[in-house]
Formats: sequence, C-alpha cells, structure tokens
Amino acid sequence: MKTEKAFALNPLSASIKWLTLMPLLLASTQTMAGIVDNGQTERIDGNTASDTYLVRNASNLISNGASTQDITAQTGSTLSLSGTTVTTTALTGVFLQDSSATISGGSITAGRTGLSLQSSAPVNQGSKATVTDVTITGGTTGATVGSTSELDLVRTTLVGTSGFGLQMANGRVSATGGTIQGGINGIVMTTDPNVPQNNRLTLSGTKVEGQSGSAISVTNFSAAPITADIRVENGSTLTGGNGKILEVGGTSIANMVVDNSALVGDVSAEAGATANLTLQNQATLTGQLDNVNSLIINSDARWVMVGDGSVANLALNGGGVQFGNPGEFFKLTVGELSGTGGTFYMHTNFGVVDTLTVTGNATGNHQVLIDASGSEPVAAASLPVIHTGGGDATFSLVGGPVDLGAFSYDLIQQGSNDWFLDTASKVVSPSTQTVLALADALPTVFYGELTTMRSRMGELRLDEGKAGGWVRAYGNKFNVSTGVADYQQNQQGLSFGADAPLPFGDGQWLVGLLAGYSKSDLNLDRGSSGTVDSYYIGGYATWLDKQTGYYLDSVLKFNRYQNEADVHLSDGTRTKGDYDTEGVGASVEFGRHIKLADGFYVEPYAQAAALVVKGQSYDLDNGLQADSDRTRSLLGKVGATVGRNYDLGEGKVVQPYVRAAYVHEFANNNDVDVNNNTFTNDLSGSRGELGFGVAMNVSERISLHADADYSNGEKIEQPWGLNFGARYSW
Repeated sequence: MKTEKAFALNPLSASIKWLTLMPLLLASTQTMAGIVDNGQTERIDGNTASDTYLVRNASNLISNGASTQDITAQTGSTLSLSGTTVTTTALTGVFLQDSSATISGGSITAGRTGLSLQSSAPVNQGSKATVTDVTITGGTTGATVGSTSELDLVRTTLVGTSGFGLQMANGRVSATGGTIQGGINGIVMTTDPNVPQNNRLTLSGTKVEGQSGSAISVTNFSAAPITADIRVENGSTLTGGNGKILEVGGTSIANMVVDNSALVGDVSAEAGATANLTLQNQATLTGQLDNVNSLIINSDARWVMVGDGSVANLALNGGGVQFGNPGEFFKLTVGELSGTGGTFYMHTNFGVVDTLTVTGNATGNHQVLIDASGSEPVAAASLPVIHTGGGDATFSLVGGPVDLGAFSYDLIQQGSNDWFLDTASKVVSPSTQTVLALADALPTVFYGELTTMRSRMGELRLDEGKAGGWVRAYGNKFNVSTGVADYQQNQQGLSFGADAPLPFGDGQWLVGLLAGYSKSDLNLDRGSSGTVDSYYIGGYATWLDKQTGYYLDSVLKFNRYQNEADVHLSDGTRTKGDYDTEGVGASVEFGRHIKLADGFYVEPYAQAAALVVKGQSYDLDNGLQADSDRTRSLLGKVGATVGRNYDLGEGKVVQPYVRAAYVHEFANNNDVDVNNNTFTNDLSGSRGELGFGVAMNVSERISLHADADYSNGEKIEQPWGLNFGARYSW
C-alpha cells in the first residue's frame, strides 16, 4: 500500500522504485506451474493450455501461437515468442533478467508493465529483446528497460495506460515505426545509480505521445547524474499533452538530434538541467525553447519560433531560424552565435520588425531572408534588425534588397555591431519594374506590328495596283532602358489582309483590311517577366502615282492587349497579376519613288504615327496596387530607301534595297501609380534605323518579300527585326 500511495503522489518516482524492486518482488512471489530449468528447451503452441512460465539457468522457451499468462526469463535464458498472446493481471507480462527474447506478432497485456528488461547485481549483464509487430499494453507502463539492457522495437505499439509508454534507466532502445503512448509521458528516462551508462534512444518513423505530460521526459531523482542521447529521425513525431516534446529536469543532460523529421512542441529545461538540440537534414522544430543550452541547426533544417525566444549557444551551418509566420514579430536573444551559411527568416512592415540580439560574440557569415510584400510599409524609416556584442560576423540579405511595396530596401551595417533596414538606399522593386515594363511595352508592340507599307505588302509597283491578299510573319527584339525599368522584349506575330483598287482615281487608290496577332515576352532582372498578347484589326488606304512616283500610305489599327506579370520576389516567392486594355493607333507615310539610271531608285519618305492605350487599375496577388494612366506615343520618322530593280525576264523582277531613317519619340509623360507612388514611363528620345531587304515577283500573281532591321537610340535598341511576306494578286 505504501508503494501504491507513493505512485499516486509522484508517478515517476514511484515507477523508478518499482523498477528497482521488481526482481525481488518477482523472486518472492514466483509460484509458477511451468518451470523450464537447467538448459532445457520447452515448446508450446496453440494447443497448450494457458500457463505461467519461469525460464531460468540458460533455458529456452519457444512459443508458436500459444496463449499464456506471465513469463519470466532469468540467468541467460532465451524466449522465442511468435504469434503469442500473453495476458495477465500480474505485475509484468514478460520479464527478462539477464536474458534475451525474440518476439514477433501477437500481444502482451499486463496489470502494471507489459515488457520489462532488467539486470541483476552483481552480474549486470542486462537483457536484450527484439520485438516486431506486437502490441504491448501495461496498466502503468508499456515497457521498462533497465541498466545495460537493449530493446529493439519494429512496427510495435507500446501503451502505458496510466503512466508511460516506455521507461528507461541507463538502457538502449531503438524503435522503427510503430507507436509509443503513455497516459502521462510517452517516454521517461531516468538513471540507475549503480551503472554509469547513458540512456540511448533512437526513434525512426515512430510516433511518441504523452497524453497529459510531455512526449519525452529526462530527469533524475537522486544525486546520480543522468545523460540521455536521443535521436529522432525519418519522419518521427513527438506529441505532448502539455505542449512539450522534451522536458529535462533535475541535473539531467539531454542531447537530442532531430533528423529529417517535423516536430511541433516546446523544449524546456529546469534550472540546473541541460538541453542540447541539433536539427539536421531538413528537420523542423516549431515551438518554444526554454533554458536550452545549445541549438545547432545544420543542412537546411529550421527552428520555427512561436514567440520571443532565447538560446545560450546557437550554431547555424546551412540551417535557419524562422521568426514565426508573416504578420508575427518576435525577438530572439542569443548568448553566442557561430557557424556559417545560416539564414534568419524574418518579417517587417517598417512599423515593427523581427530582431536578433547576440549578447556575446557572433562569428561566421549569415544571411537574412525577409518576407517580400506588395503592400507599402507602414512607415518609411530605418529599423534596427540585428545587434551583436562583438565578433566578426557578417549579415546580408538573401537575393539582395528586400521587396516591400513599390521599393526594395537593403540591410546596411552601421558601426561594428548593428545592422539596419535602410530607406535611404531604396530602389524600385521588381514588382514595380514589371508593372512599368508592361505599360512601356505597348508602343513597341504596336510599332512592331505596324512597320511600313513595304514590310506589310512588299512592293506594290511590281503588281501594278492589282487587287490581292497578303500574309506576313515577323519577329522583333527590343532592349529597353528607361532608367526605372530595364527589360528585353521578344515579339513574334502574324498579319494578313486583302485589298483592292478603288473604282475611281485611275486605279491609284488601294484600300484594304488587316488583322493579326502578336505575342511579346518581357524579361526583367531577377527572373521576373511579363507577357503581352495583342489582337488587332484595322484598315489601310494607299495612293500610288506611277507617273510622279509620289505615294501616301495610311493605316488605322485597333488593338486588344492581354497583359500578364510574373514577378520573382526577393524571398524566392512569385507574384502574378493580369489585366486587359484597348488601344487605337494610326500611321501616315508620305514619300516619292525616284527612278535613277540602270534600274536604280531612291525613295525618301516621312512617317508620323500615334498611339493611345486606355489606362487600367489592377493588383498583383501579393497586394501591390497599380494604376496606369493612358499610354501615349507620338512618333516621327524621316528616311530614305535606295534599291535597284533586276529584270530576270519572263516578267520576273528582283528588287534589293537598303533603308536608313531617323526616328524620334515625342511623348514623355506616361504616368503609372504603384501603391500611390507615381512613376513616369518616358520613352522619348531619338534613334537611328537601318534596314535591308528584297522584294520580287515570282509569277504574274505571286510576289515575295523579306526585310531585316536594326535600330539604336537613347532608350530603345532593336538588335534585330525580321519579317517575311507573300502577296497573291488577282
């Protein structure tokens, strides 16, 4: 009754007393009917009546499908239990003392302890057992492993209904798969003062649960020190009913390595106790650390904070510390910081920011990754992020300046020991650059589709004003630099149309309809991109005077633009947005075809073109708000074409030519608002154009043409432009 009362008041200390007294109790109460002694071997099966067995003095019990009561093995004996059911109201279901067992299948159920592995003084040989696919249930404890004993569990369930799933005192346990569950703690580790050996526990793919207490408890109830080496790997989970996955009490030392597992819960150590944690191989620990002495985070592992935290010694070697989730702001205090290649995952809105304080020395090269956001900061003021007490540590932002709304901000060191998010050195964010590039690109999309009459239909003079239809495939590349948004634009498209001479004007007037589609891909810095899908229809009218060589070409075109933004942010995430808009543009070209000797000709010309695109408001999915004003373009061009006609006979003529022009963009006030910050898209300026091509009629009805162009100027370079066309006359 004294033992039971002690257990009620302190279940852990009472269980330790029970673990010590168990061999004596068993020896004094053993009145078993089945005794296997002096090296004998006993075999039982399903036809054997249920019995209680004592196997001793290097004897063997082999059971295959039997149903028995409690079994005890002593003094070098061996148990081999296959598909066996052990059911007893006695203290222990299967008790090993300096003996071994192989148990597979079946179940063990006992009044207090399901399975116990112990040693006896002065031998202290210990017991060993391998248990596979077995359910073990104890009224108090699922299994106990005493000093120098070893237990291997494979896909096995341990249940301690009112106490502990597993209790260890200087033993070794490995569990692969399966579950360890206790009414109080999942696993309790304590010490045997007579055997100076560490507890060693390995959990691989195993679930451990303490229903009302912690998942694992390490503590000593005597002056004898205790050290527990714990390894949690391969997807194991720890669950504590009190929210703790590991508690370290007394003067105990717990060294826990978490490998490739995701744990959720707190780790705490009492004053005088020591907890050392290592996270590695992409392991994660989400929880509070209380009085943890050492935290080592390696190889892409991560500690996720759930509140303000402190660690005496923190070493990051390719691992990281995450300051909660977006919208949560915590403070971390570290005594000493070391390692290299570590990352601190932080958040800010410029009203508040996560902070790291190292009270002692900080060494190594570390990175800071701050969540990007499309929302504008609450206040644009420099904020302290990191402070160290000394050392040569360096800190830098992953991916460069962090993207916060319309701008990006860098981490600047001030003095020897402080790092700030700096507003003075802010630059335009990739989100803003992509928004501006989409608005910027619409004029070059329009002009890439338009080009000149010659590029649209070839040389009409070769067809003598006949009615016909035509098709044209084209591609262009533009390098655009506005000082705010720099990007490359690659365009490809297809146009087609048909025209006929008017019945008046001596056949000098030609009118037609055109339609087409083009796609432009925009490539920006840091992997951001945009896409413009353009659909268009239009009409044109051309006047050619054969006698004087004068011509007038006019085009009116309506466009439907479908725009998409895909932005690569500083924290490695992406944000997207899209919008549709419409535009209308027109072009008028006037020139004269002047014939020279030997089939040569020169063709001076002037062109004026204008475009207006409707403004649009839209959001990126990271919260960035864009509001573009109308996009306008007014383009002037003067140039000349020089070529020669080669008569190949049989009505075939080949006309190679070169062209040079001066181009000027007059529009300079296209505004775009990003989070209420106004940016001006200014493509105004001049550039030179150079092109060459060939037109030819291959038969009475069919003519072909090809052109190549290059241009360069203050803000726009066109490294190349190509188009190929064919016309059929009837």
